[in-house]
Amino acid sequence: QVQLVESGGGGVQPGGSLRLSCAASGFTFSWYSMRWYRQAPGKERELVADIPSTGGSTNYADSVKGRFTISRDNTKNAVYLQMNSLKPEDTAVYYCNAHILLLSFHRDYWGQGTQVTVSS
Repeated sequence: QVQLVESGGGGVQPGGSLRLSCAASGFTFSWYSMRWYRQAPGKERELVADIPSTGGSTNYADSVKGRFTISRDNTKNAVYLQMNSLKPEDTAVYYCNAHILLLSFHRDYWGQGTQVTVSS
């Protein structure tokens, strides 16, 4: 059974930090690129950051560049999102996603989401 379980969300003041974690099970984690998405109330889900299956080159939304860092540990089947200098506009539900597209094999798995609220 595939599972992605996010944790680490919560409330924080502007300028603060949070570290989100996503624990994966039920599939070959090291084959999948991993992504963090977020969805704010009334807005579409947006891609925040992604990291390829073996780590290495990462990508970020312009709105979080220089403040967020995505990382993964293939020995622990986990992906992380370190969020610094948080702003009220970072408030959203954050989702972990596992993605693979290999020839005709395509899968996307999603976690249940974790709420991040940035407010004074």
